[in-house]
Amino acid sequence: MNELFPRQVSINDPFWTPRLQVNAERAIFHQWQMLEESRCIDNFRIAAGEKDGFRVGWFFADSDAYKWLDAAARIYALWPSDILKKRMDDFIGLLGRAQMDDGYIFTYNQVHFPTERWGNLMIEHELYCHGHLIEAGVSHYEATGEKTVLELARRAADLLVRDFLTTAPDRTSGHEEIEIALLRLFHVTGKGHYLELSRQFLERRGKVRPFAALILRQNARVNDRAQFVDKQMKTYLAEHPEHTTFQLSPDNFAKKNHAAKFRWQLSGLTGKYFQMHTPIRKQTVPVGHAVRFAYLETAIAMLYRQDADHTLLPALQKAWERMVTRRMYVTGGIGSLTSLEGFGNDYELDPEIAYAETCAALGSLFWNWEMALITGEARYSDLFEWQLYNAAAVGMGLTGDTYLYNNPLACHGGVTRRTWFQVPCCPSNLSRTWASLGKYIFSFRDNELWIHQYIGCRTEINLGTTMVRIDMQTGLPSDGKVRVVLNPDTATNFTIHLRIPSWAERFVVHINGQPYPIEPHLQSESKEAPASGYDPRQAWFLPVRRVWSPGDVLEVEFEMPVKFRRTSHHLHSHKNKVALTRGPLVYCLESVDNPKVEIFSTRLNPSSIIDDTSCVTFLPTLLGGTKVITGKTTDGKALTFIPYFLWANRGESQMAVWINC
Repeated sequence: MNELFPRQVSINDPFWTPRLQVNAERAIFHQWQMLEESRCIDNFRIAAGEKDGFRVGWFFADSDAYKWLDAAARIYALWPSDILKKRMDDFIGLLGRAQMDDGYIFTYNQVHFPTERWGNLMIEHELYCHGHLIEAGVSHYEATGEKTVLELARRAADLLVRDFLTTAPDRTSGHEEIEIALLRLFHVTGKGHYLELSRQFLERRGKVRPFAALILRQNARVNDRAQFVDKQMKTYLAEHPEHTTFQLSPDNFAKKNHAAKFRWQLSGLTGKYFQMHTPIRKQTVPVGHAVRFAYLETAIAMLYRQDADHTLLPALQKAWERMVTRRMYVTGGIGSLTSLEGFGNDYELDPEIAYAETCAALGSLFWNWEMALITGEARYSDLFEWQLYNAAAVGMGLTGDTYLYNNPLACHGGVTRRTWFQVPCCPSNLSRTWASLGKYIFSFRDNELWIHQYIGCRTEINLGTTMVRIDMQTGLPSDGKVRVVLNPDTATNFTIHLRIPSWAERFVVHINGQPYPIEPHLQSESKEAPASGYDPRQAWFLPVRRVWSPGDVLEVEFEMPVKFRRTSHHLHSHKNKVALTRGPLVYCLESVDNPKVEIFSTRLNPSSIIDDTSCVTFLPTLLGGTKVITGKTTDGKALTFIPYFLWANRGESQMAVWINC
């Protein structure tokens, strides 16, 4: 199945266009400012010999700058700006001067340990950082046609090929990303050694025995190196009393689960934390760090699309099924253990402990898109939509300069949006994903077109023998009306596959104002109900086959009643609780809207939420304009539910997704 480049799709959508504008005009510049103030960019200046000072930040801090460049390039392709172009060009020049002659660039080693490299691959993220540089190079080339960053990326990738092709199983990355980057570089360059190295990195997983010995050795070295750097810093500060240290506000509170430290150590020693515990074809259960897991699954799916190695697909499908049925929150968030930033056991889905990192949701989006292209099944596009509007969208505030890293489903306090984090991986990851949103709307093959997401946009797609111009208008996620105007060059027979969302029990389709007959769709029996109460497996594609003529209008209207979601019986703590959803949005109670109600103990009167017209209200002045759900408690007090992705935009507050009912 084929996909489009983001620049081939012009988004004009009442929900997304304002957010993409904030992303392009505010968020990307705020992120650069934070990278400068936190001295992340200075690390490259020091490595290039252009500035005196002391390198600061985590050993993987370089990746944050690369992701910014990746995001900036994608934004520039759609929202050209002279200011952004100059900022990119200046940084690209700096990268060229900081990169070593053989392609190596990792400022932690270049500044502190100039004779060392590739020593602690499980922990220190050298390959992860090089991966994000490579992705930035590919994105910049696709956006601008310029090869400056692509050449830096190729130099780095060629070094990796020389140093890692046909090496031992322990020579792979503890944080997946390089595999995705090499596959993207292969698609741009056609150079088979990039594909082969990505394949080898994936195939090495689960083949290090004993893994505990490897991780203990590397952990000891990492600690020794950290102590050396700390000693250097103290010496530098004593010699440079004028030096000031950038201070971030503390990270958000994250409630820890039982035996958190022990479980983290056990996961690391067994290799599960790194997805190194078993070969990839046997990894059928989501384990370990959630972002790493999602990136691994994305890379495997990308490799499958390239190689058509059918031995890879069963594990991907089984892991997805296990995640959806037992290890995912109703928001689509993944990762229930604070200490691991990752998966717990089956049905371990405490709403307050939920970590549900923003980057984990984004990684799942990438994975679901690949699975949708592989299988053509609507379940993957449905989960993409659900996570997009809930688990991912919650990560960026309305103004584009505040963010959430962890995303609990219940908060008694201590969680608020931050301008930056000690580990600022989420902001630029969000920005690059938003800028690429257009690529996730359509796919096509021969004379067939799939509409995966209902986002207002325009594009042109070559369907076999004709070019078709498409203009889609939609009211989602506020209302379920979709209007698609089709203009093929000539009257042509082709098929449009409309995704029927899992949340849409009733809908109607019209073509040129006339009802389109819909044959009954038989849902396949699901072996296991999802723990969260949300089931993307209920989605399906409706094929609309006909001769389409210029000016034909396809209209779909999905009913969007308020739904009461209940968890499976395995989640005992959720007994007699409901989560309210409407269309693709999960709703929550926030204390600022319900000052007279104790949101964690109050009980919803279900009869107060009768139908969509009486309990759903559009408030144009609330949070940029949004539809709220209103109801009452059993003792008659008013309740106001807002979309979950909008919470925490008005300062620190309390919040609950699940409410007694």
